[in-house]
Amino acid sequence: MHLDHTSSNGGAEYALLRMLQAPAPWNYRVLLPKMGVNEIDVFAGLPAGTVRRRGPHQPAGATKAVGPVPAATLGVRLAGQAVVLRTSRLVRSADVVHANSTRAALYGAMALTGSRIPYVVHLRDLISPESLGRVGFRLFTEVALRRADGVIANSAATLASASPYLREEAASTVLPSAAGIGAIRPSRSTPAAVRTVGMVARIDHWKGQDLLIRAFARSALREEARLVLAGGTPFGMEPYLEQLRALTQRLGVADAVEFRGHVDDVPGFIDEMDVCVQCSTRPEPLGQNVLQYLSRGAVVIASNEGGPTEWVVHRQNGVLFAPRDEGALAAALTEVGADRALRARLAENASRTPGLRSDDDAARDHAAFFTLVHDRKRGL
Repeated sequence: MHLDHTSSNGGAEYALLRMLQAPAPWNYRVLLPKMGVNEIDVFAGLPAGTVRRRGPHQPAGATKAVGPVPAATLGVRLAGQAVVLRTSRLVRSADVVHANSTRAALYGAMALTGSRIPYVVHLRDLISPESLGRVGFRLFTEVALRRADGVIANSAATLASASPYLREEAASTVLPSAAGIGAIRPSRSTPAAVRTVGMVARIDHWKGQDLLIRAFARSALREEARLVLAGGTPFGMEPYLEQLRALTQRLGVADAVEFRGHVDDVPGFIDEMDVCVQCSTRPEPLGQNVLQYLSRGAVVIASNEGGPTEWVVHRQNGVLFAPRDEGALAAALTEVGADRALRARLAENASRTPGLRSDDDAARDHAAFFTLVHDRKRGL
């Protein structure tokens, strides 16, 4: 039984969807709360009967509640969903319950308190007050992780941030999320000049679109290349998208920046780009886009912190820049644009990055861990 608090097109939801479509080597159900107004349903294409909706809608961002009233509202919503799960025959009959998102991990733990059902919590973000909010951090460490029989972290950095709060007997592993990787593409030809710079990331303040636009405007590439931003606005970020459009006008690069919106064919989009960028303004726990870039043999520029540093070696299979440093990112763009030999080396090494796993591999890896947690909990 997979729990998620939303069906919107977020990274965690796509990672679960890709794994289930790999296909997953287990029988599954996905249990979600009721949909919100205009909410996208990324799970709509799964086989009939595999997705069920029960319980109150869970709005975006609620775990970062600040103040007594929002915190109390969050508590009521979590408790309501926990009651729904606790009385669900589907949950009670599950061999393993897997919480795919932070909020689902909270109400899942509340529902399973006192039960013997094996419970796996997926860690897709760094476990810190900055990432989860003060209230969310306290609840997650004191409720969700204390009930977890197993945790899956998407990077070593993510697991390290959670380790102090895990029970001694809890199993743990690092498994990169299913990132839409099919066959690994061999190295591509290197064009004489950079014509397209791209980024795949949902539109969000911390994903770094603002930083990338500013750095692009300062780089030498603004004269000859286009910046293409692929990503939707799943969590109410339409106003921020308009701010980004206004920024391109103020910086005089509106004609050189394209907002592509959500793209279904991520590998195809990456193949269009001469350079691909990850520049989140807080540490990425994994950076699925970095794995996607590498698997397509792209020239990668990434922030030198968090999960991406577990995959990118500076000037071997990508270029790392100082986090949140507009000038450093502009310099990296300019350097990569001017040095064809560097781009050729980065592209050749990208798809050879050790540890890249296809979605099929990811599904098998998760199946092995679910089995391990189940057997340990049941004493098998």
